[in-house]
Amino acid sequence: MIAIVPAGPEHLDGWAALRHLLWDDEPASVHRAEAEEQLKDPQRYRNLVAVEDGEVIGFAEGTLRHDYVNGCDTSPVVFLEGICVAPRARRQGLARQLVAAIADWGRAKGCLEFASDTWLENDEGLAFHLAAGFVETGRTITFRQSI
Repeated sequence: MIAIVPAGPEHLDGWAALRHLLWDDEPASVHRAEAEEQLKDPQRYRNLVAVEDGEVIGFAEGTLRHDYVNGCDTSPVVFLEGICVAPRARRQGLARQLVAAIADWGRAKGCLEFASDTWLENDEGLAFHLAAGFVETGRTITFRQSI
């Protein structure tokens, strides 16, 4: 049986491994440290894990954003910062359950909108967001300049 529960210190290693699977540009140790920091601020972060037989097989990270969020008209906005389900547990509706649980948290915090983003070239991420009920509101390319 799979349970979706708030992430705790006992989930850090499995959660960090899945964060590394999603964002492989940093080692799992960096992801673990970031996750540990998020656990210290439960008013701002909602971190959920999907656990099966003691193993973390999915996670979703939500935050409350009070700054401007592209495509949104209200504040605060609950923002899906990241979500990943282990390959062996995909295509069972688990990601949708995680998204719904983050949305529920946002509603309880007074949010009227739920936002997320993905890279322009991430076709899998686009397909996931659309399947999870998000509506595309625009596409951007960002720029910077050293001064």
